[in-house]
Order: sequence, then structure tokens, then C-alpha cells
Amino acid sequence: MWNHLRPTLVLGAVLTLVTGLAYPLAMTGMAGLLFPAQAAGSLIERDGVVIGSRLIGQSFAGAGYFRGRPSATTAPDPADATKTVAAPYNAAGSGGSNLGPTSAALAERVKADVERLRAENPGAPVPVDLVTTSGSGLDPDISPEAALFQVPRVARARALPEARLRDLVAAQVQGRTLGLLGEPRVNVLALNLALDGLAGKPAVR
Repeated sequence: MWNHLRPTLVLGAVLTLVTGLAYPLAMTGMAGLLFPAQAAGSLIERDGVVIGSRLIGQSFAGAGYFRGRPSATTAPDPADATKTVAAPYNAAGSGGSNLGPTSAALAERVKADVERLRAENPGAPVPVDLVTTSGSGLDPDISPEAALFQVPRVARARALPEARLRDLVAAQVQGRTLGLLGEPRVNVLALNLALDGLAGKPAVR
């Protein structure tokens, strides 16, 4: 019996060490050497302080900032651990709302968002990504059209020419990965940092 059991135990131990320890450590080390910024979380710093990541969206409420997609992530309710409360862009609770196209709550929320956005930029079609959440709830990017839609509001709040902000948006557009994958996009945090640099000082978030 031992003659049959021993090879199984040895093989199990070897494979555990190779695939469960050596391989992950080797890949982590290579990633840190070849892609240090990405391996560290694609963090963004300002004045030596980490203010976010290129991979995770943030809430920008002030009129003087561009805003990202709605986020449906939640967090435990501090008053009742059996319930949850809205917590936009909560990386610890990544996920969508799971509301389907027949959901009355979803329809009401989208309708309210559309009306608010139309009031900010009357006459312009509302880009769909400004009223729909992503599957992760953490999407850091919006479409160029969604960024340009917000230019009039940001221009009014910042007292800047709209043409200048459109040029700023155009400079922040990232093309398809490898020219094929995905769609053109704008990272909201990077755009707002460039906006602060253009305006000379941060607005109130």
C-alpha cells in the first residue's frame, strides 16, 4: 500500500510547491520588474500622495469636475450589519445592481438621471454610459462622447472656454488597446487632474 501511496503524496507535494508557490512568486516578481506601476495597482499620485488608481472610478460631485458612470456598489449598513447601503465605487464590494430591463426601480433611476443631465446640457443627446452602471461598478473610464457632453457644465463652473475643455478632453482620449480591443475611452480621474492643472487650482469636489 505504501508503495502506491508514496508517489501520490510526493507528486501532490511537488505540484503544490511548483504551482501554488514557485509559479505565483515567479510571476509576481516578473510583473514587478517588467511592469512596476501596473503591478502596484496603477496608482496615481499628486504631490507625493496617492489619490486613486487608474483602474477604479471615484465619485466627483462638484459641478467643476467631470463625472464617471453611475456605480451600484454597496457596503454593510453601519447601523444594521444585515443590510447594505449605497457606496459608489466600493472596491471591496464590486458588482452590478442585478436589476433587469423590467425593473421599475431601474427605470425610475435612469429617467431621473436623464432629466438631470438634460437640464445640464439641453438639446444634446445623453450618452448611455452616463446613466447606466457597469458590471463591476468600478469603471474608471467614460466614452469621449460622455466627457464632451459634460463640457458646458464644467466650463460654466470653472469659467473656462468650452473650446479649451474640448481640446483637453481630446488630449485625454485613449484609443483601442493594440488598435483592436475595446473602444476609445477617457479616464475620469486623469481628466480631472489635467483639468485642475489647466485651471491652476482644484475646484470643490
